[in-house]
Amino acid sequence: MAKVRIALANLPVAATPEESVARVEEAIAQAGREGAAVVCFPECYVPGYRTAARPGPRPDAAFLTAAWARATRAAAQAKVTVILGTERVVDGDLRISALVIQPDGTPAGFQDKVQLDPSEDGIYAAGSGRRMFQASGLRFGVVICHEGWRYPETVRWAARRGAQVVFHPHVEVGEPGGYRPTAFAEPGNTFHEKAMLCRAAENTCYFASVNVASAGAGTTSAVARPDGTLACHQPYGQEGLLLAEIETDEATGLLAARWKGD
Repeated sequence: MAKVRIALANLPVAATPEESVARVEEAIAQAGREGAAVVCFPECYVPGYRTAARPGPRPDAAFLTAAWARATRAAAQAKVTVILGTERVVDGDLRISALVIQPDGTPAGFQDKVQLDPSEDGIYAAGSGRRMFQASGLRFGVVICHEGWRYPETVRWAARRGAQVVFHPHVEVGEPGGYRPTAFAEPGNTFHEKAMLCRAAENTCYFASVNVASAGAGTTSAVARPDGTLACHQPYGQEGLLLAEIETDEATGLLAARWKGD
């Protein structure tokens, strides 16, 4: 049975865009030292996720291009596939995206966020289309935050096309008065962590969800197995790489393949 080690970069929200890139470089290097074949970062980690309350600096295409170049060099040095949560400017519109980088440092392309959360309207523009990636012994897809929580068909699309794991960069930070979980998917929490298990079970694939490290956040980084059980999760609010072994033979995509709706 083939095994592939993956890493989820459960990092604190960076204070500045420059800090976010430096943290990415450090995490890629660490993933290489830990023997990970793939490392995935949270949603828009570079330069940082924007909200109406936290709009961040003006979008800067030149900064992003330089940041991506630094990530590709780090990937090549560590010989690790990188899934970098980022943003990009397309025809004047700002999109949420994930840049996939091959372990030789070659960019494999972007997966833009297609289904925006209503709170993102007016800040970001939706992308279009979905794509598959193959690197480091894995065939995988990427769904970003809201897409994976509320639109199961995004995960099914990838599983029906052979994805052994679907990566799910998201971002949720702790808010004053917010629910503070002490156990994964506990009944009093929202549906979000339960959805991680459902996305895996209903498609017979691994589901790897990565969040920032934030005290009081309602979700954490976690990996769900193809049978819908929890493989591992990061302690809430704790910075670090979450490492998991993907048993590729277990990711059969059986239930996704049986879907007759599309």
